[in-house]
Amino acid sequence: MHNPPQQAGEGAGFVARDSEGGFGVYVHWPFCLAKCPYCDFNSHVRHAPPDQERFLAAFRREIAHMRVLSGPRQAQSVFFGGGTPSLMAPQTVGGILDAIDDAWPLVADAEVTLEANPTSVEATRFAGYRAAGVNRVSLGVQALDDADLKGLGRMHSVAEALAAVAVARAAFDRVSFDLIYARPGQRPEAWAAELARALAEGCEHLSLYQLTIEPETPFARLYGAGKLILPDDEASRALWDVTQEVTAAAGLPAYEISNHARPGAEARHNLVYWRYGTYAGIGPGAHGRLLVDGARRATFTERAPEGWLAQVEAQGHAVAEDTALAAAEQADEMLLMGLRLKEGVDLARHAQLGGRPLDGARIAALEAEGLVARGGDRLRATPEGFPVLNAVIATLTS
Repeated sequence: MHNPPQQAGEGAGFVARDSEGGFGVYVHWPFCLAKCPYCDFNSHVRHAPPDQERFLAAFRREIAHMRVLSGPRQAQSVFFGGGTPSLMAPQTVGGILDAIDDAWPLVADAEVTLEANPTSVEATRFAGYRAAGVNRVSLGVQALDDADLKGLGRMHSVAEALAAVAVARAAFDRVSFDLIYARPGQRPEAWAAELARALAEGCEHLSLYQLTIEPETPFARLYGAGKLILPDDEASRALWDVTQEVTAAAGLPAYEISNHARPGAEARHNLVYWRYGTYAGIGPGAHGRLLVDGARRATFTERAPEGWLAQVEAQGHAVAEDTALAAAEQADEMLLMGLRLKEGVDLARHAQLGGRPLDGARIAALEAEGLVARGGDRLRATPEGFPVLNAVIATLTS
């Protein structure tokens, strides 16, 4: 079990330095039992299980290196992503949390999330994760239809997924799960029924993603060959509308373009990203945004797990890129992340980061189209703007 987090008030100076957006830690576990055909994440399948003790030692060393770069901070959140972090032993998770707490003391109510696959084998580890310090789990359910689960390359059934949700709810106060929609042949009424079934599980948070075709994936090859047909724009919009209506009626409105929560149950770690906070990225292929001597820097580690491990063992870290972000880059990143949120972005902070305000004429043109709205010193996308958010951002940043 990792050390208890500091009480509120300890390390208050750390909090002040990261007051805008907060500070979190992302830990990437890159291994999966199988590669899903839609996935372009940094995930890898190995015939022999990795040496977790060796990886734990490497995680500890890279955490120590990132602590030198970041200086003192107090962590509001930790997120174990992947890959499949629920393939990690609870002792490995606990050892990593110990190292994080030593480097960046966890606030008293720190959110510690672990992504998990909803299989019976992995669900048996939930109590161990809770004892190790995890207090929130995010389950990759992806569909509540057995045929679609098979089509998505998932290794669990609907029954197994729902059983895992039940085990998770018994072990954790905070449970989220993911679903993918706009699947081949999916109709709005079927998706509404599936959503209703998901909402009946009583979880506080749902992540609902439209299926997208990522380059260099098996789905991209099938799509290019005409063997994978997705809903067209009109059908996708109908599915989007159903998503918003059904979740809002159930008390889990969208607070971010793809994320829905009961009030107060928002994913605090992801809010660090969306509010343009800073975070340390640990593990193979992990991205980070750190304040180093007052400058925001983008870090990125070696993607290949074995290459990452060798580099950390040789030099204490596997940072492949460490780049100071120009003012315009920071402003664009803040806009790209912040407009995903229902609350939108702080225009004054955006102007401070970028050195100049957004173009008022472009904002006015988007307002006239009903795609954005201003309130006080904030700019947000409207319900009509969210489905075309990429175009809205392109207009503002071009």
